Amino acid sequence: MSASKSGSVGSSVDVERLCGLLAGRRVAVLTGAGVSTDSGIPDYRGPASPPRTPMTYQQFVGDAAFRQRYWARNHIGWRAMDGSRPNAAHRALARLERAGVVIGLITQNVDLLHTKAGHRRVIDLHGTYARVRCLGCEALISRMTLAARLEAANPGFAALATATGVEVAPDADAVVADTESFRMVDCARCGGMLKPDIVYFGENVPKERVTASFELVDAADALLVAGSSLTVMSGLRFVRHAAKQGKPVAIVNRGHTRGDDLATLTVDTGCASALTTLADTMSGVERIRPAQPKWQT
Repeated sequence: MSASKSGSVGSSVDVERLCGLLAGRRVAVLTGAGVSTDSGIPDYRGPASPPRTPMTYQQFVGDAAFRQRYWARNHIGWRAMDGSRPNAAHRALARLERAGVVIGLITQNVDLLHTKAGHRRVIDLHGTYARVRCLGCEALISRMTLAARLEAANPGFAALATATGVEVAPDADAVVADTESFRMVDCARCGGMLKPDIVYFGENVPKERVTASFELVDAADALLVAGSSLTVMSGLRFVRHAAKQGKPVAIVNRGHTRGDDLATLTVDTGCASALTTLADTMSGVERIRPAQPKWQT
């Protein structure tokens, strides 16, 4: 499966090969944090990224101090994510969907930037920053609604933290040192524990999203991975699934990925330039009428 792999790093020849590989095929896309770095959202494992230790599901539900720290940091960080805007990579993938090349997209990101870019067929595999779920009664509320309640419970906290300058981290988080005075709030309906509607490390992706993602890959002729190191099985399983079916797998990412050995082609470069060139090239070819995946019927 690896005979056509690129031997150079991010050259124009690599991108030409990418265009050739995907031409005439219905493409499913899997994206990771690397597509959003140009929008100011840092990643976890990029070559230039500092070491980060994300909070686990077990820490969040099992330790009030961890939850307090999370909500204090999120109270600042979610605003930065909400204000972020799609970059050239997101726009290029949306163009490819409109051109009939891309039939759907699976994203491991929680930033909603593909949706903001106009992409219509998006599976938010790990959820999004914009909703909060009660672990007691399963009620869903918007992050904006919770922000108002947290601001009322912690007047001036956000303004003070922002004024002193903060580093925004992945997953709608921000680096805030003093969180001990921050007051959390519970579900207004049942008093249960509130948690972002995001899949944490140590937590399972909802089965319906996994099923929909496999069905999307099944409906495609090729899989394009953009901006993901594929370190966690959450995304790697779809690469393995496509490769097992004998479908071409192309990976565009800075640095090595866990799926490189399964790829037909790897392009070691940033997503924005490569995907923009891909969209410029593929949008000019004859439109392909995509098959309707089961999850869209």
